[in-house]
Amino acid sequence: MPTPAVPASPRIPEAVHRRRWAILGVLMLSLLIVVLDNSILNVAIKTISTPAPTGLGATQGELEWAINAYTLVFAGLLFTAGLLGDRLGRKRVLLGGLVVFGLGSALAAESASPVQLIAFRAVMGLGAAFVMPATLAILMNVFERDEQPKAIGIWAGGVGLAIAIGPITGGVLLDHFWWGSVFFVNVPIVLIALALMVWLVPDSRDPKPGRIDLVGVALSVVGLVLLVYGIIKGGQLADFTDPAVLATIAAGLAVLVAFVLYEKRSDHPSIDIAYFKNRVFSAAISAIALVFFSLMGVTFFAVFYTQSVRGYSPLQTGLLMLPLAAAQLIFAPRARLVVDRFGVRAVCTGGLLLVAAMLVAFTALEADTPIWLLEVIFFLMGTGMAHIMTPTSVVIMQALPREKAGSASALSNTFRQVGGALGIAVLGSVLSAAYRSGVEDKLTLLPAGARHAAGESIEATLGVAAKLGPRGEPLVSAANDSFLHAMHVTALCGAGVALIGSVIVFLFLPGRTPKPDEPQEKPEPVGASEH
Repeated sequence: MPTPAVPASPRIPEAVHRRRWAILGVLMLSLLIVVLDNSILNVAIKTISTPAPTGLGATQGELEWAINAYTLVFAGLLFTAGLLGDRLGRKRVLLGGLVVFGLGSALAAESASPVQLIAFRAVMGLGAAFVMPATLAILMNVFERDEQPKAIGIWAGGVGLAIAIGPITGGVLLDHFWWGSVFFVNVPIVLIALALMVWLVPDSRDPKPGRIDLVGVALSVVGLVLLVYGIIKGGQLADFTDPAVLATIAAGLAVLVAFVLYEKRSDHPSIDIAYFKNRVFSAAISAIALVFFSLMGVTFFAVFYTQSVRGYSPLQTGLLMLPLAAAQLIFAPRARLVVDRFGVRAVCTGGLLLVAAMLVAFTALEADTPIWLLEVIFFLMGTGMAHIMTPTSVVIMQALPREKAGSASALSNTFRQVGGALGIAVLGSVLSAAYRSGVEDKLTLLPAGARHAAGESIEATLGVAAKLGPRGEPLVSAANDSFLHAMHVTALCGAGVALIGSVIVFLFLPGRTPKPDEPQEKPEPVGASEH
């Protein structure tokens, strides 16, 4: 189905058109809390892993689940949330999502155990699933097509702003309040966003919405949970050949295959598999997933590097991560200008190659490396991401008709979240397995029953070393050395994934679009959608 041609007269009501930038600001505030939550949590994970009363004493596996419980529910329900927004009205769905997210945040702040935190994070993921796709879908129905790339660039810059504000806000809160404050801070933001949303934002819906695909939703959630659980369990055991690990991963893959087959045959699918026949659309979706795979894995181990190995506080860690976010905030709104000059293919390929190079640069970081080198790596990595996220988001959103904006946004955000969840699971498990194999032979001075728990993460080892007093000092240096080796291995794995992404976008994304006075080539149009 080709994208409808832009009509001669504007399709947006004049009253809405006049306040479109104010509406974008409100949408970005709603987006802010969804992204802010994960970026705040990245700084807080070390504190949460500390034993009570400072934290909850969460293990590395529980920390991964605290992040992924949110991400998996979010990713699993995005399809349905997008369809519900198209059917019931995006504003109504967005308001409901904000309320659920706010309630989940308040409950998470009062968690008494890692299990409770994981459960309430899942509730937050439920609310976020209805917020994220609605913001981008409303944007597409507020701006005319010629302004959409600029608006999406600003929207993507908002993600960078949230990534910047999150760690610093988390650091300030952890310096002055209890660990739960990093979740409770969402509540006042939700209340402000709700009031502005009711006042400013218009509603919109698809005039021909599809039926809700309950079987597809169930298959996607079950498949993803089984796959990620198996990967995380393999990392905890440092053994991916364990029969239970292999069986769980295989079951997850089998359910996901069943999901794809069911979607192809369904007359009301969550995902229209036909969208993926368009190579441009598929390449853009893949690029988003792979770049978030790398990013989420990096932020997971970077926090332990800065706090556990280098000894920085949560606030200092938040400030150290500022260049990553600042680069996205600076370059994301301007990426469309670079695309106009060089084309989507060149810009996205260059962005992914830059991300891959910076992941390789992580292997140069040691316990005494000048910290400015980490700042340069973060800034250049953020620069690369900004030149991937904006162009690919524009490609995806303009590939489908305007009335299907909820579905397009849901697809984009689903692959972003699934990529991030798998990045945390896979790279977190690589980190865990490499760390355990490096530190295991140094744990012989511990009782046999305590060795497994002490070797699960650097925080676990350092906690045991602190209890041993002077006898535990050799464990501290062994923990640091083993973690650095594990971080280097993990970074190289992430670099490999980014390189795969660069090959995909180079092969399948379109080149530079000729100007009207230039000879016309025949590249596959960005907005084409083969059905």
